[in-house]
Amino acid sequence: MHVVAVLALDGVVAFDLATPLEVFARTRLPDGSAAYDVRVCGPEPEIDAGAFVLRPRYGLDVLGVADTVIVPGIVDVAAPVPDKVVAGLRTAAARGTRIASICAGAFVLAGAGLLDGRRATTHWIAADRLAERFPAVQVDPAVLYVDDGQLLTSAGAAAGLDLCLHMIRRDHGSAVAADAARLSVMPLEREGGQAQFIVPEQPPAPRGSTMEPLLRWLEENAGRELTMAQIAAHAGMSTRTLNRRFREQTGTTPLQWLHLARIRRAQHLLETTGDGVDRIGARVGFGSPTAFRDRFKRVVGTSPHAYRHAFRSRC
Repeated sequence: MHVVAVLALDGVVAFDLATPLEVFARTRLPDGSAAYDVRVCGPEPEIDAGAFVLRPRYGLDVLGVADTVIVPGIVDVAAPVPDKVVAGLRTAAARGTRIASICAGAFVLAGAGLLDGRRATTHWIAADRLAERFPAVQVDPAVLYVDDGQLLTSAGAAAGLDLCLHMIRRDHGSAVAADAARLSVMPLEREGGQAQFIVPEQPPAPRGSTMEPLLRWLEENAGRELTMAQIAAHAGMSTRTLNRRFREQTGTTPLQWLHLARIRRAQHLLETTGDGVDRIGARVGFGSPTAFRDRFKRVVGTSPHAYRHAFRSRC
C-alpha cells in the first residue's frame, strides 16, 4: 500500500497537518479498500503544536519507507530546520520519494535545499519572504499549487486540499479523486489560482515625488479612456520623459499603473454591486468588454464572473 508520511515539526499548523490526514486516510479504491497508509512522524517524541502537544507514532525513520512525504506549514518560517530533518528529507528525495509541502511547509523544503532551481509556491502573504530568503527558488505566488514532478508545493490553507486531490488523481485516476473530493465537500478542480485572493497594490511613489499629483489625477480619472499622449500632456512632459520618470519613481509605467487602478475598482464593484460585468468594465475605463475580461484574467487569475461568484457580498 502507498505509504504517506506527514512530517510534524514544532510549530506545525494544525489545519495543514489535518488536511492530508483526513483526505488520504478516507480515500477508497473502487473495491472499497484503503488507498493509503497515512503515518504521522516527527523528529522528537513530542511536538509543540501551539494549542496542543502532538505525540507522533513514528520517528523520522518512516521517511525511508514512505512513497509520499508531506510537510505541513509551520508558524515560524524563520525557524531553522533541524539537521536530522534536513538529512531525512534529502535522503528521501535521493531515493525518488514524492515530497510535497502545504503552505509555509515550502520554507522547510527550501531550507533543506530541495527547491533550488525549481518552481514553487506558498501562501501569497509569505511568497516575497520565501523568494528573498531562498533566491534559487522560482516562487510563483499566483497559483494554488505547483507540481514539479517529484516535488510539489501548495499555497495556504484550502489549497492543501487542492494539492492532495491532485496527488490522488495522479495516483488512482479521476474517479477515485472525485470521490475523495465529494467527501471533503470540495470541487475536484477550482477555477483560477491564488491570485484572485490577493488585493493588487499600486506601486507606491516616494513621498514628495513629482509624480504624486499625476497619480492622484490618474486615480480620479481612471474611468475615462486615457491615452498615453493625454497623460503626458496633463503631466506637461513628452511621453518618453514621462515613461522614464514614472518608472524611476514607481517601478512601472503610467498605463500599467492605470490598468491596475481600474482592476482594483472593478473588483470592488463586482463585490458590492449588481451591475453587469460589461457595464463594470466600461465604468472603470476599459474600451471594450474583451479588453476588460482579458486584463482582469491576467491580473486576478480568474474571470470577472468567477470572481464575483466567489467574493460578492450576500449581505
